[in-house]
Amino acid sequence: MDWAKFDRDAGSIQAGAHQGLGHKSLLQSDDLYQYILETSVYPREPEPMKELREMTAKHPWNTMTTSADENQFLNMLLKLINAKKTMEIGVYTGYSLLATALALPQDGKILAMDVNRENYELGLPIIEKAGVAHKIDFKEGPALPVLDQLIEDDKNHGTFDFIFVDADKNNYLNYHKRLIELVKVGGLIGYDNTLWNGSVAAPANAPLPEYLIYYRQFVLEVNKALAVDPRIEICMLSVGDGITLCRRIK
Repeated sequence: MDWAKFDRDAGSIQAGAHQGLGHKSLLQSDDLYQYILETSVYPREPEPMKELREMTAKHPWNTMTTSADENQFLNMLLKLINAKKTMEIGVYTGYSLLATALALPQDGKILAMDVNRENYELGLPIIEKAGVAHKIDFKEGPALPVLDQLIEDDKNHGTFDFIFVDADKNNYLNYHKRLIELVKVGGLIGYDNTLWNGSVAAPANAPLPEYLIYYRQFVLEVNKALAVDPRIEICMLSVGDGITLCRRIK
């Protein structure tokens, strides 16, 4: 695949905001989304989150990041469930990772995985300045081998309070097969981008950018699988680009 072209397509859509599919918010009004940000998110945004958000916005791959309102939601969710041990697959510059780290207690731990350490290190100075870098165990490389290694040890089963996945959509089902063993009963897995810029509801022949078309079928498949998985309760939220929360019940 021509990933550079994917990035250009994503960037051009982002610039067009609600003129087409692809905006980080699925709201139909830019003014309404801006109202949410200016009323609820930005006034309470910790300074490190603001700094990392603004830095990430200047990166050429900025459409890969989570939205500010989604990170506010994740931060509150983690506090509500008293999460202490978490995992994040797909880190990018660490924007959502910082939101998680700020929500965890001082002895909280995050296993963070990404194939690109360089992007993570862009945000690392801000994470360190925020005083939460000690909570993060970053591993560079594909996540599946790490998950398989964790599963080999029964002591890791059912030990994670929360797991956030914002990575290669074609592996979401492979992740789920493993993560369901690692998250505790009553714990949560959050799959990001499950509305995939709104394209999941678009006609099959809709004129979409290549990067949306390529991953849409994978997103549709994981949405279908999660909806019928008897081991979880689910809630699909239209926050950011869509996030599906899965609560393990058995």
